[in-house]
Amino acid sequence: MGKSRLSVIERQALLGDRQPNGLRWTAGNLPTCLEGTESGILAGMNEHFPGAGSGARDSGSLPENESPTGHRADLHNRLRPDASVSRGGGWRRWRWPVPLFLLTLLSTFWVGAVDWQPFRALTDTSVTGGIELRQLILENWQQGLVYMLSVVGILLFHEMGHYIATLIYRVDATPPFFLPFPFNPIGTLGAVIAMQGQEANRKQIFDIGIAGPLAGLVLAIPVALIGVSQLDLSPMQAGEIGFRMPLLLDWMIRWYGIAGYDGQAIWLSQLNPCFTAAWVGLLITGMNMMPVGQLDGGHVTYTLFGKFAHRLAALVMIVAVAFMVYWQTYTLIVMVTLLLLVGTEHPPTSDDRVRLGPVRWVLGVASLAIPFLCFPPLIFDFRS
Repeated sequence: MGKSRLSVIERQALLGDRQPNGLRWTAGNLPTCLEGTESGILAGMNEHFPGAGSGARDSGSLPENESPTGHRADLHNRLRPDASVSRGGGWRRWRWPVPLFLLTLLSTFWVGAVDWQPFRALTDTSVTGGIELRQLILENWQQGLVYMLSVVGILLFHEMGHYIATLIYRVDATPPFFLPFPFNPIGTLGAVIAMQGQEANRKQIFDIGIAGPLAGLVLAIPVALIGVSQLDLSPMQAGEIGFRMPLLLDWMIRWYGIAGYDGQAIWLSQLNPCFTAAWVGLLITGMNMMPVGQLDGGHVTYTLFGKFAHRLAALVMIVAVAFMVYWQTYTLIVMVTLLLLVGTEHPPTSDDRVRLGPVRWVLGVASLAIPFLCFPPLIFDFRS
């Protein structure tokens, strides 16, 4: 009986009730759906955390000749990433991140070069017939390059904010996994990292969670100012997708006094690369600061309010579902479904009793405004 109870305590202390493989997502940048990407990403995670799966599947019994201290060290070592992989810069830790990053560069360059209309570029005879696709890319390569550098730069700032914070606190984490997607108007599904979250205490989880959004905004805001200054709201073409404006961009456009703007969506033919990259960056930041689960906002609200954050997360999900039903807009249905499947509650940190201090409290409460400023509830507008 003593052996079994000790094993359960060890497992709860090291893994947490809801994290059987020891992994904690650090608020990955996921703007839409991850459909079809989980298996590849998780395969990559296994290379970074090779012992996590076996540790989680252990039966929980203590060998007769092993002391409790020895059992703790063995289980902890199996759950920790290999030193040469996690902190030693081994090449295996970059086997997935580097190719995915390069593919994301190509994917975002591609959608920028074809005016953020990849399907139309491949299927519309007015594009493929009247002018060769290669010629279209050659004519728009500068637009594609600016968009690629801007949007990937914002994503990189965001993810490196998380990653550098994990390095400062010596919390094991993967490099950023960028998710290319060349068939939507923005060319990416964002980026994500995973970390051994059970190693971090309350203050460390707060810093890691909030570092990404703040770092991303450092680049997204000046890029947005450049993009707004270059807006040309000439008549849109038929059959386009419109980008709804978050409050922050709406204020910027009105401040600049852009002719023809009255709060409406900005259509694909009216976009410029900096404006589009900023819109994507703000969308991702606002979405990740939603106070749910292990999104960035979930990290922040849990460290601020403890278990009350679970009720807040449930309320947010109820409001999100009700909003989609009332407005008959289902753009976020896959994201909401994934959050419900993964869980809206945040697991405990290694020490929830660590004090945040007044500066972090003020910063954390202020950051709760980010979703309202950066996330447009309807996201897209469609016109035939």
